[in-house]
Amino acid sequence: MGPEMIEAVRLTKRYGAKTAVDDLSFRVRPGLVTGFLGPNGSGKSTTMRMIVGLDRPTSGTVTVGGEPFRHTPNAPRTVGALLDAKAVHGGRSARNHLLSLAQLSGIPASRVEEVLGVVGLRDVAGKRSKGFSLGMGQRLGIAAALLGDPQVLLFDEPVNGLDPEGIYWVRTLMKRLAAEGRTVLVSSHLMSEMAVTADHLIVIGRGRLLADMSVRDFIARNSSDFARVRVADDDPGQRERLAAALGDAGGRTLSEPDGMLRVTGVPLPRISDLAHKDGIRLWELSPHHASLEEAYMRMTQSAVEHRSTDDELAGFEQEEQGPEPLVVPEVPQQGWYVPPADSRRDPRFAHGREPAAGAGEERDGAPGRAPESREDAR
Repeated sequence: MGPEMIEAVRLTKRYGAKTAVDDLSFRVRPGLVTGFLGPNGSGKSTTMRMIVGLDRPTSGTVTVGGEPFRHTPNAPRTVGALLDAKAVHGGRSARNHLLSLAQLSGIPASRVEEVLGVVGLRDVAGKRSKGFSLGMGQRLGIAAALLGDPQVLLFDEPVNGLDPEGIYWVRTLMKRLAAEGRTVLVSSHLMSEMAVTADHLIVIGRGRLLADMSVRDFIARNSSDFARVRVADDDPGQRERLAAALGDAGGRTLSEPDGMLRVTGVPLPRISDLAHKDGIRLWELSPHHASLEEAYMRMTQSAVEHRSTDDELAGFEQEEQGPEPLVVPEVPQQGWYVPPADSRRDPRFAHGREPAAGAGEERDGAPGRAPESREDAR
């Protein structure tokens, strides 16, 4: 096992009669952004708390680099975590909060200024954190997680409260940290963000493992591609004739509220040929590629703890698997991460460099800190 791997083996946590985590086993490997997904109440936060020793397992084990967190020497330099952005003394400034954490862990004070620049809080570092917006609090929590330059990082809903610019910054930071060989575990409810951030997924429901696979495999196994077809609406009979022809060809059709037909089991060229043969005019014929959100909803629908009585997903059925899985697009690598000064000779940080004077003020993709936060103190 790699020195930075997180490994859970039959991890179980009970609170009285409630089982929050149930016989859960998985590995989180270095060099990847691993998305940790599941509905509310699925046990994600409890699992993350057990990884960093805040909760003790009822049974089973969870280790970082082969050791329980409580036995990890100099733990803040090994594992960094953002689990509760509100866990800050409101009367302290952002700088003093980080300085107190640094002092407890034997981290040089110069590192505080570096991480303040990384997260874009240098201009408000002297302000008391109780005046921070939700997004600024998230940035401060991320700064605390990065403080010890750890090889293992856990982030619980890191983009909560951030504006689009902040969300993009977190995405590029996560990917950069993983590219440096770190182990990065990120929980989030934003499926669109996980689709372009995560390389691998661990999905749990009601405390049990539902999936442990790449994003691409997860989408391919839990969704299907289909075609959307619209016929000319000046002849109402054409729609029914096309549906019948597609059924004879082995396809399945489903009428959608907007008048389109959803077609599975017949490739697009064949749909066009059948329509042409029967003299049916098509106004639209387009492929639909499944998203991570659709795949996630199908995978977890039975594990949702609270569901509206007027929920169209209540009867959601698994459709046939499509022939081609969705390829998640690569996100351009932008932004950068500043390692601490005493680590810059380490080959792991080949991309790191000493920030020049005033580098923290540069913007728009120039080397320096993250773009200036738009989340202002209330």
